[in-house]
Amino acid sequence: MHLLKSTIHPDITDLSASTFTRNATRAIILKGEDILLLYTKRYHDYSLPGGGIDDGESNVDGLIRELKEETGAHNVDNIQPFGRYEEYRPWYKPDFDIVQMQSYCYTCTIDDVLKEPELEAHEINNGMHPVWMNIHEAISHNEETIAKSAKKGLSIERETFLLKLIVKELLD
Repeated sequence: MHLLKSTIHPDITDLSASTFTRNATRAIILKGEDILLLYTKRYHDYSLPGGGIDDGESNVDGLIRELKEETGAHNVDNIQPFGRYEEYRPWYKPDFDIVQMQSYCYTCTIDDVLKEPELEAHEINNGMHPVWMNIHEAISHNEETIAKSAKKGLSIERETFLLKLIVKELLD
């Protein structure tokens, strides 16, 4: 899958530090200019649904599982690669210094009606829920959060970049 962008968190000064790789999937589901996103109250941001790929799981199987868990989406179909976003971030546990995050992004379609999500406890505690949102409004919202919020999460830069790229490559 082709590389969309590679970023290094500003707190990382030495890429030779102990590093591990975390692979994740991200889903791009459009209905015109509306896109299925996750709103997270804790960080006041919008992000693409998706998450970590389990051991032994393919990227596509991980995508389908994450969509079901986070949004209640079902009958995921027409899955096509969009690109890979790579980022190096500080790791918060003592076993490693850096996580190399590989986000594999796919376009796909789902049934119109979402079932009940199966969110994890930390996702519920963070106030995460799925929402159909105009993509331009989501970009504006995230840009405002980046500019003004002290509580923004590490993923908002990636998510905003991806939303802008989706507009450029899939909607223009």
